Amino acid sequence: MDPLAERWRRAVSSVKELRLRVAFLRSEMLRAEPAAVARALDDLCRDAEQADPAARDVLGAVVPVLADPALSERVALLRELAASLALLSLSRLLRRKARRREAQPASPAPDERQVATSGAGRALTLGERRALARRPTRAAFDALLRDPHPLVIRNLLANPRLTEDDVVRLAARRPASPEVMTEIARHPEWPQRARVRMAIVQNPGAPPEIAVPMVRLLLRPELLQLAAAADVPAVVRAAARELLERRPPVPHKPGGALEQ
Repeated sequence: MDPLAERWRRAVSSVKELRLRVAFLRSEMLRAEPAAVARALDDLCRDAEQADPAARDVLGAVVPVLADPALSERVALLRELAASLALLSLSRLLRRKARRREAQPASPAPDERQVATSGAGRALTLGERRALARRPTRAAFDALLRDPHPLVIRNLLANPRLTEDDVVRLAARRPASPEVMTEIARHPEWPQRARVRMAIVQNPGAPPEIAVPMVRLLLRPELLQLAAAADVPAVVRAAARELLERRPPVPHKPGGALEQ
């Protein structure tokens, strides 16, 4: 057992609040030597592939950290270390589709028809929409959920009036905004909800850098559903199929029923 991975297991098991778990793992992943972090993550990924619940709990707190754009350089370094050190489980966690050499098109400009408006029909400014997202009325939620700006979505995701159904609608919206999907994935609590995770990984517009690590948190029936989905990126379907192959055989309960 890798000592850093074991430390993370003990810490996460003793902390019940999801925000604190994510904050702890973020601090640890920034503080420790990158090679040590890579080996610890590989150890945890290997156990999670075998459906170990403690390892899955740690990865549940790791996934929002990996989705944070502020840590993109650290994640890229971990990806390089996984390749150079032959850390195969970590490589599978951080897999992404091949980058094209040509320049990628810029994100489309915000569609003013999607943003909230004042009573007089004027499109609200970004500052006004961010303020509204902190304390929206129920009637304003529909407009705010369509808002294309990630900072508005960030404030909305932190609003205590937001429901799981709202977040599922947001994560399932097509065409998806990669920036909005990133905001959902980096939130410490919403990606822990099974319905939110499935909405993200099944959305063809979810960046594979977000969707592939999240596949590691799915249960067998969810993996089967994802592996059969024809409209998700091939790299996400492949991650689901590969994980199904690595899961231990499903034991039979008395009476012939299968355990999940």
